[in-house]
Amino acid sequence: MKNKPFGLDIGATTMKVVWLSEDKSGFFLNACSVAPTPPKAMLSEALLDQQEMANAITILVSQAKITTVYVNLALPESSVYTRVLEMPVLSDKELSSAIYWEAEQYISVPLTSLTINWRVLRRPKQAEVEKMQVLLVGAPTALINKYQKVIEMAGLIPNSLETEILSVVRAIAYPTSEVEGEGFPNSLLVHIGAMSTLLTIVKNGLIIFTYVIPVGGTALDRAIAADFGFTASQAEEYKRTYGYSSKTFGGKIGKTTEPILQSILTEMKKALAFYSEKYKTEAPIKQIMLSGGTAKLPGIDLFFAQNCGIETVVANPWKILANQQMPKEILDDAPSYAVAIGLAMKDYE
Repeated sequence: MKNKPFGLDIGATTMKVVWLSEDKSGFFLNACSVAPTPPKAMLSEALLDQQEMANAITILVSQAKITTVYVNLALPESSVYTRVLEMPVLSDKELSSAIYWEAEQYISVPLTSLTINWRVLRRPKQAEVEKMQVLLVGAPTALINKYQKVIEMAGLIPNSLETEILSVVRAIAYPTSEVEGEGFPNSLLVHIGAMSTLLTIVKNGLIIFTYVIPVGGTALDRAIAADFGFTASQAEEYKRTYGYSSKTFGGKIGKTTEPILQSILTEMKKALAFYSEKYKTEAPIKQIMLSGGTAKLPGIDLFFAQNCGIETVVANPWKILANQQMPKEILDDAPSYAVAIGLAMKDYE
């Protein structure tokens, strides 16, 4: 099993690798490691910067003692176009022709600059009365080529490339309940990364809505640094220590970060309203699940729960593991591993 690809999550501030194996009892963690992302990350077109990125990946993989060269990667959601489409029920052949016309309706840039891909999420049997749901993804071809180039410079072989939404949903919505017939409840997933926040509604285990907000943990850092005269590292430390809690540091950090959290909350309420209107007669959204590095901030789950009126929990994607003892520092940082874990799980679908 150890020749399966590992997952590599290249974030704006950190990189994470996760390598899994699987047996009858469940998943087993072979390797896991984290390291800072080089300052220019995947943004630069300069060869020296790309080489620095490749070297950092090589070191991270070596430190994790990962021996396979095959890797699954995720493109940042803020750089791609993702939409769930409702279409008449078509065959795969018919859909491959129709999807480009659909893409033209929703993507504002020339399709010639993008690589278009799609996945059927649901194809109902009652074609006359129901529509099929299709996940449409358009990724800049130049960005795909850059990822492939850097990964190959690191001495690795790209096995697959997908968007963060698929990785997050795969990790968080993985069925772990032992109760027969009890699947993943209808949920709003809120993945708060460094630069953006990804909202995804999962209904009956399937993605039905996804939206990206260009606000993330870095915006919280900037607000704290500006209000208190902190450096970026000091702001990050205070954010992680005090979060949105009103009981520590006089609630001052919470007051500073509240406008940014409110902007995320506004979009969450819009997503919940969309669901309530479209699926009036079906089971409501039962929970909000938070993931990403910012999900660990003290009090943030309570903030969203009180303002949405829905149970809000911090996701633990390590729940997929079968009776394995995990280091405390990795467990404490569990929500930030969602993308890497989802990527590592991909070849076990």
